[in-house]
Amino acid sequence: MTRYDQLCLDLPKNPKTWLVTGVAGFIGSNLLETLLKLDQRVVGLDNFATGHQRNLDEVQGLVSAEQWARFSFIEGDIRRLEDCRRVCEGVDYVLHQAALGSVPRSLNDPITSNATNIDGFLNMLVAARDAKVSSFTYAASSSTYGDHPGLPKVEDVIGKPLSPYAVTKYVNELYAEVFARSYGFASIGLRYFNVFGRRQDPDGAYAAVVPKWAASMIKGEDVFINGDGETSRDFCYVDNAVQANLLAAVATSEEARNQVYNVAVGGRTNLNQLFGALKNALATQRVRYEKTPVYRDFRAGDVRHSQADVEKARNLLGYAPRFDINAGIAAAVPWYVGFSVVRDRAAAVTDRDPAGN
Repeated sequence: MTRYDQLCLDLPKNPKTWLVTGVAGFIGSNLLETLLKLDQRVVGLDNFATGHQRNLDEVQGLVSAEQWARFSFIEGDIRRLEDCRRVCEGVDYVLHQAALGSVPRSLNDPITSNATNIDGFLNMLVAARDAKVSSFTYAASSSTYGDHPGLPKVEDVIGKPLSPYAVTKYVNELYAEVFARSYGFASIGLRYFNVFGRRQDPDGAYAAVVPKWAASMIKGEDVFINGDGETSRDFCYVDNAVQANLLAAVATSEEARNQVYNVAVGGRTNLNQLFGALKNALATQRVRYEKTPVYRDFRAGDVRHSQADVEKARNLLGYAPRFDINAGIAAAVPWYVGFSVVRDRAAAVTDRDPAGN
């Protein structure tokens, strides 16, 4: 039995109160779903800048009425210290996911990314410290490795940031380290590597590659690849990220706390391979995609290759990722197809009656 298996058995016996910031977002809503199914009490914070009410509605449909009653939602913004203080009251564990992701978004609007990812992060640190929470786990990023060419990526060797987004996530780590030294406030950062899965938004200019491509294939539209398709990533299914968050939150050893950890599977998949894997997985759902990808220029701020070393998380947290890229895509594709059907039906209703009557 893995440490995570044991944790899932132990948590329902001794429910705690968890704060999930960004709870209406992709990873946040998956954390909410898992925690409620484990009979935990959850406080959620979101301002719906990138999250969606539909994610919360979907989780409500997946848990019992009794479990849903353990969830308290507060609409607020981490850029307001008073909102952060409010949601930290009486909380045992903080899972801080709220942020403005996307390298291109940060290049287009570095000020808003900075305000959310740095000012908001500092507000959460102060509020959680003052509330004396048991643990503070936050979403860090593989973008912190910047221009360092070494593979696989090891936590204590990084390069120079390549985007404003990368700067903000690195500053998060610096603030967390300073709070540990200055105030004795422990935290754990999780450097996510290209997390994908159910409830990841396929729409918008800053949609991640997996849901965006899946949506385009389902609709029979062109799929665009930035560069030659040989750019590679360590794609990580969302259930692996959920596991890492829960293990980090309950970690008690001094060696494990005040650390950053890679959260991935330790593999490499290039964009051409990802295209083929998605195409094959969609075929199992009776979605046939016959087009070839359209190649265009490399995207500014992107690193060429990324792959994680996850041994530190294995050794200190007991992290044992259960989904490689193929298993993750197989698990995610049915949701992408179902979401597309629901969205198309909603669009058809709107087209028939723009007033929504």
